Amino acid sequence: MSDQGMLRVVIAEDNYLVREGVRRLLEDSGEIDVVAGTGNATELLDAVRRFSPDAVLTDIRMPPGHHMEGIEAARSIRASHPDTGVVVFSQHADESYALALFADGSAGLGYLLKDRIGDLEDLVHALREVRAGGSVIDPQIVDTLVRRRSAAAASPLAALSPRELDVLREMAQGRTNAGIEQSLFLSSSTVEKHVNAIFTKLRLPETGVHRRVAAVLAFLQTDGG
Repeated sequence: MSDQGMLRVVIAEDNYLVREGVRRLLEDSGEIDVVAGTGNATELLDAVRRFSPDAVLTDIRMPPGHHMEGIEAARSIRASHPDTGVVVFSQHADESYALALFADGSAGLGYLLKDRIGDLEDLVHALREVRAGGSVIDPQIVDTLVRRRSAAAASPLAALSPRELDVLREMAQGRTNAGIEQSLFLSSSTVEKHVNAIFTKLRLPETGVHRRVAAVLAFLQTDGG
């Protein structure tokens, strides 16, 4: 941080107009000194190495791959420069991006949605928060994660043990009990015990339905198994 209390920030955004627009807004706040603007992850990492900024504001998808370069760069920066906070500025409400960003912990990291930032003050606050080691995440992403967790808890598969899920996963790949024995290194009696437990916990009736097929369908209908 500068002597005047200004937060020193590096911006990474491959769209020039967006990058320069964000730079102008941040600098007009009187609280941010944008020390560098970059257009890809390689340039971002180099700028962080040269300027040791207080915080980074980065897009997710940047050249050359336009995949998750911003998230990969954010995790790299937090590992090599723990005093530098990183806010990922995304247009993707898919929670998988946030989960990837926070895979190693959330300290010093933020995930905000571009179309939900309506106030410059909120963005400046987020940059200061991650600089202080805190974490910021858009409420919409939090809601999505909570709904996903609730749905998983409500799934009948939630009653299965990890080993029973392993067996069911093998069943879904078309393996017979003998095949599951070989794949998971289990005895015949153990596989049979797990299969019966799966049928019971999924409340599959003993007659009128092919229980093995019904169990596999339940597995496939559940997101991620």
